[in-house]
Amino acid sequence: MTTPYVPTAYKAPDEQPDNLAFWQAAREGKLLVKHCKSCGKAHWYPRTLCPFCMGETEWKPSTGRGKVYSYSITRKAGPTPFCIAYVTLDEGVTMMTQIVDTDLDAVKIGMPVQVRFAPTTEDGAPVPVFAPV
Repeated sequence: MTTPYVPTAYKAPDEQPDNLAFWQAAREGKLLVKHCKSCGKAHWYPRTLCPFCMGETEWKPSTGRGKVYSYSITRKAGPTPFCIAYVTLDEGVTMMTQIVDTDLDAVKIGMPVQVRFAPTTEDGAPVPVFAPV
């Protein structure tokens, strides 16, 4: 059994006018996802215009729950192994993230996960990562 991966601080995100709501929600421990005002579809990566119908979009709260869609464990890139993954949220969008707070050998496709927020450098907004439920 390997030691669970617990990240230290990530690099602070680049906060811009179009993503300030996302990072403010992250500071409050909430995950937001963009939804189209016209067709109602959720999408990730966040965009001003819907990638499906080109309609206006708005931020909506996410449950923060999902399942691992795919993952890769990196053991030789640095002093601490880590797991990068695609997680499909309950809202249907798939986002790239890291899996934390677990034995990396226990990560499996389909594993239920819940969002957590990891600290960043320079007092930046925390970034979403996921841990098993």
